[in-house]
Order: sequence, then structure tokens, then C-alpha cells
Amino acid sequence: MGQDKETIRNILRQRKEMQTPEERFERSRRICAHLMKMIQPNETVMVYTSKEKEVNTIPLIRMLLAYKNPVVVPIIQKEDYSLRLSYIEDMGVLIPSTFGVPEPIGNEIPADGADIDTIILPMLGFDRRGGRIGYGAGYYDRFLSKYPSIRKIGIAFACQEMEALPLDPHDIPMDAIITEDGVIFKRG
Repeated sequence: MGQDKETIRNILRQRKEMQTPEERFERSRRICAHLMKMIQPNETVMVYTSKEKEVNTIPLIRMLLAYKNPVVVPIIQKEDYSLRLSYIEDMGVLIPSTFGVPEPIGNEIPADGADIDTIILPMLGFDRRGGRIGYGAGYYDRFLSKYPSIRKIGIAFACQEMEALPLDPHDIPMDAIITEDGVIFKRG
């Protein structure tokens, strides 16, 4: 067996750290442009709100709101490792919360997972078979196992690609993966 997940996470974190803020911003913008081509009008999109070193989803959320797509963001519940969902209609309601993740605390508009068409997931790493490695807490895997029909699009920087990730049975594969280079994996 190859490297374990923790070793891989450390390698991937270092790769992510090596990018300058300018590179991150420019690559994030390109990722968002590729992504918008895959989103249908009126589709309800759940999208993570990015922390500093992640693919910046702010341009994406702004575009989705401008196109009048319903946008849902996750709120992390540390107590039971679950995600609470809220619609967002205005970027101004996002304030740094759990783990420094921006959340619409105090301005929640409850959303139901059953109403989501597509989810945009953060990834610490990925491979070209649709494999995703997250940060290890399993928030998204738990959520997705409840709603298997949601289309899952993982976004990451190209430098986060691994040859082949060691996936566990509970790891949920992506339907598509997008980097700044475009759609690098699509199921079917």
C-alpha cells in the first residue's frame, strides 16, 4: 500500500501553501469561469465558502447570485460533524466562523439538502478517477451519503493532483473535477 492519507494531506497542504495570493486569485477566477459553463439556469447550487488558502469561491457565489441561481452555503456543526444549510442572497452576511470559514451567522435562511441540484466541494487533493481527499473530518462525506443524487463537482488547484489516492469505501467519488486548466475529470 502507498502512503497513508495523513502523509498525503501534509504533502498537499505544502503544495497549496507554495502558491502566492496572486496566483491563487487568478487560478480561482479561471476555475470559476470553467465551472459556470457547467451550471444550468435556475439550478440550486450548494457551494463552500472559501478560507484563505482554498480555491476562492467568492467570484463564483457573486456570479451565481447575479444569474439568479439559488445559492446554498454550508454551516459547520462541530458538535456532530454535520453541515447545516442556509440560502444566501447577499455576500455581506458572511462572517468568519468555525475554522475561519465565512458563514451567514445570524442571517440564516434554512435550506433542505433535497433541494440541491449541484454541490461544489473543496478538495485538499484529487486524482483523475474522480477521487477526492478532504481535510479529514468527513463533513461532506456524511452529507453526501444522505443525498446521493446531488451532482458533485470538486474544485482544486492543478498542483493538488495526485496520481492515485488511497480511497476508503465511505469516500464518495466526484462527478466532475475542475482546476484552472479546465474540466479534468467528468463521469460518464
